[in-house]
Amino acid sequence: MDALAGLLDGPRAKGAFVLRMVMAPPWSVRIADEAPLCLMCVTDGEAWIVPDGEGAPVLLRPGDIAIARGPEPYTVAHTSDAPPTAVIGPGGHCSTLSGEPLEESMSLGVRTWGNAPDGTTTVLVGTYLLAGEVSRRLLDALPDLLHLPAEVWKCPLMPFLEEEISRDEPGQSVVLDRVLDLLLIAAVRAWFSRPGAAAPAWYRAMGDPVVGRALRLMENDPAHPWTVATLADKAGVSRAALARRFTGLVGEPPMAYLTGWRLARAADLLRQTDATVESVARQVGYSSAFALSAAFKRVRGVSPQQHRGT
Repeated sequence: MDALAGLLDGPRAKGAFVLRMVMAPPWSVRIADEAPLCLMCVTDGEAWIVPDGEGAPVLLRPGDIAIARGPEPYTVAHTSDAPPTAVIGPGGHCSTLSGEPLEESMSLGVRTWGNAPDGTTTVLVGTYLLAGEVSRRLLDALPDLLHLPAEVWKCPLMPFLEEEISRDEPGQSVVLDRVLDLLLIAAVRAWFSRPGAAAPAWYRAMGDPVVGRALRLMENDPAHPWTVATLADKAGVSRAALARRFTGLVGEPPMAYLTGWRLARAADLLRQTDATVESVARQVGYSSAFALSAAFKRVRGVSPQQHRGT
């Protein structure tokens, strides 16, 4: 498993909030759902995304995709200065600014929502409801609002997602979850592949024949008792050469990276499974629950049990 695949290896989309939003101007919806990640694709018309922070508003046109990182709120509207008339809260619950529910009054059919069935703007929305510890390494490398115009990326998944959203068949939510995962991976790949893209060091290092090999070995099997010497042997270089090259490209020594990866995997397993701390410890390369707890508290400042309870 490489680092990009690790983005979705833990809490991959499960019961994601996926819908088609159909709107006729004037319209403006404030997104305050505290979700960690949301993808938006425009298929008809135009839509502005206006961050609450310092970022500039982004105009989405047909074929564009945007990824908004939570939990900070933002607004989606027909113009960049339109005041919100509705708000999406945690769990995808929609209401007026005064709190009156809008789910039923704005329902337009299966996974379709909006203020007019023949509205001129259609936006496909896919929201991840859970954050995962493994994905944080990648999410931290993304801007608060990522925008890929249609002319710089081509993805056949968008028409497929639009077709699948309105289907009401057994297992359809699982299909949508997996399509959303694939769409996210395609968008992130395209983002990091742009000319001059500021991809994180560990992502760029994946393309190095020596360091990339060492990274994949550690990430694919964190439970293995890796040392710099065994990694160097697998990569076909000397111990000193690997340590120097790895630190230069990734920004930290191999064993420091391995510790971070193991603890990220452990954090994800603690929150997303019922496995005991002892079982989690052995899955990520620690000899006992005590050894994992000591490392976890040293690096993250809390015990595994405290982390699981938050």
